[in-house]
Amino acid sequence: MKFENLLAEVGGFGKYQISLIALLVIPRVTLPFNFLLNNFIAAIPSHHCDISSLNADGILGNLSREERLTVSIPAQEDGTFASCHMFSHPQFHLLTNYSNSTELPIVECQNGWVYDNSTIKSALATEFELVCDRKGLNKATATIFFVGVMVGAAIFGWMSDRYGRKRMLMLSYLITIIFGVASAFSQSFIMFAIMRFLSGIGLTGISIISIVLCVEWADIAHRTIAGVIISFDWSISTMILPGIAYLVKDWRPLIITVTAPLGLAVLTWRWIPESARWLIANGRLEEAHFYLSKCASANKRQHNLRDIKPETLANVIIAEDRSDRKYSYLDLVRTSKMRKLALLTGITWFGVAFTYYGISLNITGFGLNLYLTQFIYGAIEVPSKLVAYLCLNKLGRRYSQVGTLVTTGVCIGITVLIPRDLWLPRTIISVLGKGFSEASFTCVFLYTTELYPTVLRQNGLGYSSFVGRVGVSLAPLVSLLDEVWLPLPQVLFCAVAVSAGFLALLLSETHNVRLPETIEDVEKTRKRSVCSQPEYQLGTKPYKQTK
Repeated sequence: MKFENLLAEVGGFGKYQISLIALLVIPRVTLPFNFLLNNFIAAIPSHHCDISSLNADGILGNLSREERLTVSIPAQEDGTFASCHMFSHPQFHLLTNYSNSTELPIVECQNGWVYDNSTIKSALATEFELVCDRKGLNKATATIFFVGVMVGAAIFGWMSDRYGRKRMLMLSYLITIIFGVASAFSQSFIMFAIMRFLSGIGLTGISIISIVLCVEWADIAHRTIAGVIISFDWSISTMILPGIAYLVKDWRPLIITVTAPLGLAVLTWRWIPESARWLIANGRLEEAHFYLSKCASANKRQHNLRDIKPETLANVIIAEDRSDRKYSYLDLVRTSKMRKLALLTGITWFGVAFTYYGISLNITGFGLNLYLTQFIYGAIEVPSKLVAYLCLNKLGRRYSQVGTLVTTGVCIGITVLIPRDLWLPRTIISVLGKGFSEASFTCVFLYTTELYPTVLRQNGLGYSSFVGRVGVSLAPLVSLLDEVWLPLPQVLFCAVAVSAGFLALLLSETHNVRLPETIEDVEKTRKRSVCSQPEYQLGTKPYKQTK
C-alpha cells in the first residue's frame, strides 16, 4: 500500500486540509513582516550634520533655518545639503555668492546629525546613528538577520525530521516571540543584532515546517493548489506591511506589532495535526491512525477507514526500517543521485533567494516613496501566484522553475540598460521582475518538497533553504557594490538568476508523480505512480504506472 492510496481514501484535499492551511496562515503572516522589515526599520531618513557647534556664540541667531544650513553645510552636485560633512566655521559670504563654495574647509560631522522625522519617526539609523561611515552596519542588520534564518534552516530541517513537524513548529513560535520582543527593547546595536539573529532562527522554522505540513497532507492532484494557496499569505502580508509601517513609524513598536500574530498561533497550535507521512515513516502507527481518522471524519470519509487498523499501516512504507533508522544531512550526500539532487536544489535555491531579496530589499530610486513601492511589490505577487499555478500545472515543475528564474534575470538585465532618469519604465520592469521572482519562489518551495523523499524531506528542504539564505544574506551586501560601479549589483543578480535557472533543467520532473518515500525511491529506477490528468482524483481511476 502506498501512502497516496491511503490519503485518497480519507480525502486528499477536503475540509481537513483547508482547515490546516487556515491554521498555518496565522503564523505565516509574520514571515514577510519580518523578512522585509528592514525596508522600514533600517531606512535612512534625510539628515545633515548638527550645526549647533557653529552657533556657540549665537552668531547664527538672526538667520533663518535655510540660511543657517547654507553657511554651515556644503551643497552637493544636485543642490541638496551634504549628509556627512560641514564647514569648519560659518561661511557667511555664501549668502550672497552661493556658487563660490569650492575648496572651502570642511570636516566630518562633529556633534551628530539632525534627521527628517516626517516620514519615519524613529529607525535604527537614528537610534544608533548608523549613517555616513557607519552606513554599512545599517545594511548589515539585514545580513545578520538572514544569517540567523540560514542557521535556522539547518537546525529545524534536521530537528523536524528527527522529532516531528508539530513539536518543532511550537518551538519555532516560542523562539520568534521571545527574541522578537527582546529585539524591540534593545539598548545597543550589538544587542539588536544578536536578538534579530536569534529571531531569524525561529522564523525559518515556521517557514519550512508549515509548507512541508501542507504538502504532506495533500494528495497528488491537489499538491500544486495547496502549495500555491498557502503561499498567498506572503503576498497579501507583503501588501499589508507598508500600511502597518505607515501607521507605526517607530521601529520598536513596529517590531512588536509584526510579531503579535504569533500569540494567536500559539493558542491555535493544538489543532494542527502532525504529518501522518512522518509518523508512519518513523513507526508511530497509533498516532498516524489517529490523525488519519480525524482527516477521514472531517472529510466525510469515515467508512473508508473501517478496515484499516494501526498495525496495517506498517505496510505503507516497506523499503527501509522506520523505527531504528535515523536520518541526517549526511544522507543527502551518501549516494550518487541524492548528491546530484542536493547540489542542484542548492544552486536553484541560491539563485531564487539571492535575486528575490536583491529586488525586494531595494525599494528606493524609482521616484516613489518606500510605502507605495513596497505595496506595488506586494500587489504584483498576487497575479504572479496565479501565473505560477497555471505554469506548474501546464508546463510542469521543471520548466516553470527554469522559466520564472531566467525571466527574472532578464528583467533585472533590462533595468541595467534603461537610464536611471527614466524612472517609470525602470519601475515597470522592476515590478515585473519582482513578480517573476515571486513566481520562482512559489515554484521552488513546492518543487523541492516533491523532489526529496519523506524520510529526508525536511532535511532536504532545510538544507536547500540554508543555501538559499546564504544568497539572501549576501544580497544586502552586494547592494553596497554600487559604490564601485553603479550597475554592478544588478549585473550580478542577473547573472546568478540566469545561470541557476538553466542549471535547474537538470532536475527531474515531479508533476503528478507520487512523492518518493525513501532514499531507495530516488536512487533506483522504481515505478512511481503518475496521474494521467491534472484534475485526476485519486481513488476514482486506476493509476498509470511509468518509470
